[in-house]
Amino acid sequence: MTLKTSVNASNPRSSSSLALAMPSMPALGVGTLDAYLAHINRLPMLSAAQEFTLAQEYRRTENLDAARQLVLSHLRLVASVARQYLGYGIPHADLIQEGNIGLMKAVKRYDPNQGVRLVSYAIHWIKAEIHEYILKNWRLVKVATTKAQRKLFFNLRSNKLSANALTSAEIESLAKALDVRGADVKEMEMRLAGGEVSIEGDDQDEDHFAPIHWLADERHEPSTVLQQNDQFALQGPKLMQALNSLDERSKAIVQARWLDIDANGQGSKTLHDLAKEYGISAERVRQIEVAAFKKLRMVLKDDESLLH
Repeated sequence: MTLKTSVNASNPRSSSSLALAMPSMPALGVGTLDAYLAHINRLPMLSAAQEFTLAQEYRRTENLDAARQLVLSHLRLVASVARQYLGYGIPHADLIQEGNIGLMKAVKRYDPNQGVRLVSYAIHWIKAEIHEYILKNWRLVKVATTKAQRKLFFNLRSNKLSANALTSAEIESLAKALDVRGADVKEMEMRLAGGEVSIEGDDQDEDHFAPIHWLADERHEPSTVLQQNDQFALQGPKLMQALNSLDERSKAIVQARWLDIDANGQGSKTLHDLAKEYGISAERVRQIEVAAFKKLRMVLKDDESLLH
């Protein structure tokens, strides 16, 4: 991977005039991250006087070469900060690239007259840019949207003493230290503990049951729908013929028990409901039901599969 300290001038996050200087800067460390790191570690550091002079010159005249020297002398700082965020599964090179954007923003806004070295000022911009990048790319589902959640996202992992779940005392202590609610600590711990699962699973394991298997709804698959329609067309007339062969009470009981059901599977009557309605015992209702099904089977003996 080729790492550059340049940023496209059309990038809305870049500082306009400073970004224009970046395309003229050479590619640092062509080919590998190790080569890039080795190169920036050989770049000379600026003394406090040199840094002050360059920063003053850039603020007065917007001399892009002065800004370029300020950026180059702090690239190793970006790499060092980016290394602290390797535990989030983001490539080191991507973290460095985002940190470089933060560094350029810092150089754009740095005022040497405040009496603070650029390194102290820039580190906040570098971290802010890396934080934003991690939150946007760590997962598709956002794990930190509020200010408290963002604070917890970057502090919870480093403050956990073990891989075990936090105890009540640890939750209270961490909540107090970060000035957040204990409920926020619990919620973020659960979010970070949730593992990612491939929707299609492992192709090498034939016995593996992946989410794709239970997410698919085959009820509305075209061939299934056609098969059901054919079956219903076949069942309808024969079932009606079989039901009409029953006496009125037997037919009414079968319909109330098994046919008068809504789309939610509700509406069927119990044996006790029908016993009260016909003034007989529940056992007698059951006997009528059994006899009715026996007769239905005889009528439908040519295709017993219709009863299933």
